[in-house]
Amino acid sequence: MNIMDFNVKKLAADAGTFLSRAVQFTEEKLGQAEKTELDAHLENLLSKAECTKIWTEKIMKQTEVLLQPNPNARIEEFVYEKLDRKVPSRVNNPELLGQYMIDAGTEFGPGTAYGNALIKCGETQKRIGTADRELIQSSALNFLTPLRNFIEGDYKTIAKERKLLQNKRLDLDAAKTRLKKAKAAETRNSSEQELRITQSEFDRQAEITRLLLEGISSTHAHHLRCLNDFVEAQMTYYAQCYQYMLDLQKQLGSFPSNYLCNNNQTSVTPNPSVLSNAIGSSDMASTSGLVVNSPSNLNDLKECSGSRKARVLYDYDAANSTELSLLADEVITVFSVVGMDSDWLMGERGNQKGKVPITYLELLN
Repeated sequence: MNIMDFNVKKLAADAGTFLSRAVQFTEEKLGQAEKTELDAHLENLLSKAECTKIWTEKIMKQTEVLLQPNPNARIEEFVYEKLDRKVPSRVNNPELLGQYMIDAGTEFGPGTAYGNALIKCGETQKRIGTADRELIQSSALNFLTPLRNFIEGDYKTIAKERKLLQNKRLDLDAAKTRLKKAKAAETRNSSEQELRITQSEFDRQAEITRLLLEGISSTHAHHLRCLNDFVEAQMTYYAQCYQYMLDLQKQLGSFPSNYLCNNNQTSVTPNPSVLSNAIGSSDMASTSGLVVNSPSNLNDLKECSGSRKARVLYDYDAANSTELSLLADEVITVFSVVGMDSDWLMGERGNQKGKVPITYLELLN
């Protein structure tokens, strides 16, 4: 037998199998043929897998919308992903707003009240933009990727084996139908042999499908760990944003009273307790006793020659080697230096010395 003859016979056999399955499926729908039912355990596993697939897709798509609200940007990222190319870096909205504020503040003059405030707000917005970028990267790696791998990997394998099980079930029921219709003994023997083969193939495929479906419980456990990672990333992001805004509020609140006036209308100095009440008294109990230095205290310190003791109100991480890191409630020595920015003093702790922000200090008598 040459290859062409073999291919022709194979095509004919495949066509015959397809026709037999189509006839069986049609007769089942019309109520003219019996259908072999799967056992209850296998049906429950199939239902659980389908439910997992549907909700995983919905959660994954909505998370993508949450992390990237711009639909055009999502389409662009999808195209780059399919082309297996790196998505070009783009400035996000907080970073863009921050840059506009910094540029405006520079234009108005860093020495002016409004210009200085704009620059400080812009720097904070850019920090928030960086935190937002880190949230997206972390969530994509630790949450979205595992969900997508399930949809495009494990569930596709399950769907393929489920389709094979459906075909084996149709072959089995078609063989049962042919056996019922067989009249001659020779035809019955042939039909019985076919039934035994199709029953064996169906049982084997049902076992393969069952083993795959029982892995859904492991998938749920894995997705639970990924969900915890996502929540951790969100918690870090919101904590960073809160701290950035709290620091900004302290900086803006440290401006002298004449800085907070615009067109003869006096603005109210922001109070950190307002924000802490919005977050919740239980979570912010440690900050309920914050004391904000009044402008007069700050001016007294600036005008003071020599050093003063000050208690640190909040933890502060030095941004560079010229600054001094602080721990809440510690007492340090502070003094003014000619030409230093009005928002800063020189701090000293033992052999360590560096700039410290005034708004983090409470002067001691």
